[in-house]
Amino acid sequence: MKILVAISSVPDTTSKINFTNDQKEFDTNGIQYIINPQDEYCLSKALYFQEKQGAEVTIITVGDTTVEPVMRKALAIGANNAIRVNIRPTDSELVAKEIAAVAKEGAYDLILLGKESIDYNGGLVPGLVAAELDYPFVNAVTGLEVEGKTIQVVREIDNGKETISIELPAVLAGQEGFVPENQLKIPNIRGIMTAKNKPFTVVEPKFSGNKVIIAEFEKPKTRSQVVYVDKNNLDELVRLLHEEAKVI
Repeated sequence: MKILVAISSVPDTTSKINFTNDQKEFDTNGIQYIINPQDEYCLSKALYFQEKQGAEVTIITVGDTTVEPVMRKALAIGANNAIRVNIRPTDSELVAKEIAAVAKEGAYDLILLGKESIDYNGGLVPGLVAAELDYPFVNAVTGLEVEGKTIQVVREIDNGKETISIELPAVLAGQEGFVPENQLKIPNIRGIMTAKNKPFTVVEPKFSGNKVIIAEFEKPKTRSQVVYVDKNNLDELVRLLHEEAKVI
């Protein structure tokens, strides 16, 4: 089985975020980048099938050279090879088209993507990839078993979980719970050393264009300090909720 895992390079959540050029550009100075956490769950799941069934695991990232350190980490974790589409992503549709083109050429059986990235939280790319390929698509996946060309997929729904049986090839959007926390793969010394010699392919983009125009970035408002109100002073609580919080 051939598995393609899409990897996003995203800012570490502990990084201090700033914007430049009249709040229209993200300031990359001093930013530490990591594998998008939901993509990491997908990669760990793919590596499970690599160990159990001999699956070949390829990672793909749409981005310029700045994403390569994160891709190298994914190789160190255990992916067999890597593909970088040499274009700076501008919108979800462009990213999806490039991933779908690679998936089609490589005849991959299973395409795994994180449900969303922690930087923009758009959640559009997995579904768009499936649409481009005309493959079955399941979102919010938390479980997966493979039996030949048939897969059993568990996904979260409003009232619990649902199990679906579909045929490969397919596109799945994984999330937290795809593998248990203690089964997330991390690089070891051997993995770091072998990653240097694994195939790393850079391909030129097949598409162009940008349907997204950034008007302005804005930071969330700073949270106000907590105000303690005596449990017997209901009048003061009502006043604060009405005049300060403006929720009643």
